[in-house]
Amino acid sequence: MSRCNSIRSNSIRVRYAVNCSLIFRELPLLERPAAAAAAGFDAVEFWWPFGSPLPSDDEIRAFERAVVDSGVQLVALNFFAGDLAGPDCGVASIPGRAADFRASVDVAVAIGSRLGVHRFNALYGNRVDGVTTQVQDDLGVESLAAAARATAEIEATVMLEPVSGPKPYPLRTAADALAVIDRVREQANVGNVGLLADFYHMTVNGDNINSVVIAHADDIVHVQIADVPGRHEPGTGSMDLAGHLDELRRVGYSGWVGLEYVPTGASADSFYWLPPDERGAK
Repeated sequence: MSRCNSIRSNSIRVRYAVNCSLIFRELPLLERPAAAAAAGFDAVEFWWPFGSPLPSDDEIRAFERAVVDSGVQLVALNFFAGDLAGPDCGVASIPGRAADFRASVDVAVAIGSRLGVHRFNALYGNRVDGVTTQVQDDLGVESLAAAARATAEIEATVMLEPVSGPKPYPLRTAADALAVIDRVREQANVGNVGLLADFYHMTVNGDNINSVVIAHADDIVHVQIADVPGRHEPGTGSMDLAGHLDELRRVGYSGWVGLEYVPTGASADSFYWLPPDERGAK
């Protein structure tokens, strides 16, 4: 309980968004935005919510209707990233699969234009056998540049994040992701590419969160949190969430903080660490 009190005692006003791809998984996907609203939140984010990079018009309309009817704002959306629960971790840099990434960009931008989404997350892709690192990285930059140009049409930004875990994902630290971001900016002459600072992945992979926040405040366009270890709700591990949020505010970050964790029990019960009056953005 003392850990939860330390988070609540922090007076920083943070705008939280519920990641409806990890939270409320006990419900059908289209019921999750309403569940987030019922829990007191007014913003959500999703991984790619469809089974393919080119969903049907009916699937798209049903997803958009679920968000709009719930009254929440969709603040971040992933592009197609393959089977995240299986072997995949993005397809943008994988020959033979990058076309799926680009197809999903068009779908995501259309959704964004209708729902006012301004942050899109691109999962880079695992290393694959039989293809050189240079070929994959060149393709990844090309894919991200195309996504940046497309999202610029709706004044949105493409995000890239470090990822932890056993999959052969090459972007492990903030420095890894920022190196690709810088290359996209320079080679494609685009400015709307930034860092998704996932505090869980960064901590697991050895990043010092506050050092990254201070050094790269201008590059961070979105934040996600889960406690370490376990990737569960704040208060279940050892992360100094209050301190990290304090540092974010100190450097002027005013964006969203996505709750991207696996609840230890029922999803609606996993928000005990966050008082109801702090869950909405207003």
